Amino acid sequence: MSNGTVYYFDNNATTRVAPEVVEAMLPFLTEQWGNPSSAYSFGNEVGEAVDHARAQVAELINAEPREIIFTSCGTESDNAALNSALQTQPGKRHIITTAVEHSANIKYGQMLEKRGVEVTWIPVDRAGQLDVHEIHEAIREDTAMVSVMMANNETGVVFPIEEIAAICRIKGVPFHTDAVQTPGKMELDVKALGVDYLSLSAHKLHAPKGIGCLYVRQGLPYQSYIVGGGQESGRRGGTENVAYMIAFGKAAEMATASLGGEVERIRALRDRMEDGILEAIPGVTRNGAKEPRLASTSNLSFADCEAEAILLLLNREGICASSGSACTTGSMAPSHVLIAMGLSPEHAMGAVRFSLSKYTTDTEVDYLLEKLPAIIEKLRGASPKTEQPAAEAVNS
Repeated sequence: MSNGTVYYFDNNATTRVAPEVVEAMLPFLTEQWGNPSSAYSFGNEVGEAVDHARAQVAELINAEPREIIFTSCGTESDNAALNSALQTQPGKRHIITTAVEHSANIKYGQMLEKRGVEVTWIPVDRAGQLDVHEIHEAIREDTAMVSVMMANNETGVVFPIEEIAAICRIKGVPFHTDAVQTPGKMELDVKALGVDYLSLSAHKLHAPKGIGCLYVRQGLPYQSYIVGGGQESGRRGGTENVAYMIAFGKAAEMATASLGGEVERIRALRDRMEDGILEAIPGVTRNGAKEPRLASTSNLSFADCEAEAILLLLNREGICASSGSACTTGSMAPSHVLIAMGLSPEHAMGAVRFSLSKYTTDTEVDYLLEKLPAIIEKLRGASPKTEQPAAEAVNS
């Protein structure tokens, strides 16, 4: 049983709030609590702090501060981008996205279909990778937007965003990418990528849950998703969530500084964990391409085991992991991402995602490698026996 220590391997779901981020936001919960939209100096000083946070977030992705709209989360940002594309182009009723997007896009697309909008769902192969030629062929005169995530939240597979953006630019179609999983893990440069819209969520980069942003390239038409008092330069109504905006800014500054050596350390730690599991436990397969992949992410299927049972026993040892997106936890259905990749439902139901962060330690990995083999052996002993294949990695 666990000794009370938490061994955390679910950083794609959410991350620990950095102490420096907490320190940065505290004054705006205690002393500088004025409304930044007020006319008096007590509020103006808070407004200046928000402007600074906006500039910090903009620097993270090489954007201009005025191109950043603060939102409540990545889901709102994704929904807002798609909504704006349709509202500002009323004659266009076609959206292109992929079959492996986050539920924010999948479910919004399904809702749009019920409202008469046609959605083209681009498939992926067994490695979780897509063919950009299919996107090129799918674009039509009535296509309002193409939306493709930068990196998959379940497998970590990275998509060729720059190439897709170039296709959309040539075709004259707005392009949006959900980049929620990428800050601090890979370089983000909206100018080099050529994207028109980009979504982020602060709780993926060591800031609190409840704050995100949408990048909108200057000069593009944008229709507000939330209408109210005209905050965010009229692009998103609602009183500013000041302390969380400050937190997002500080976290963005830290993520910008952490690229390079820290990412390689995480990648090496991830690889040691993954290789250790594959070597110690038979019948394990890696889901998704080995590269290009986020340095933090490993998705593994365990034959003759159900992920929920694995997670329950891991939890008893104080180990936190997941069976996929936190936004779909509790669902008994297999991962839509793994099913779209062509995995069988049984294979998908045995999939566990381990995701690391800059706070993950060698000690945590050692503990996981110590506990996991016995857990799998116990579960297989309680299930019908099948011949266990040698450990392998799919599409390595």
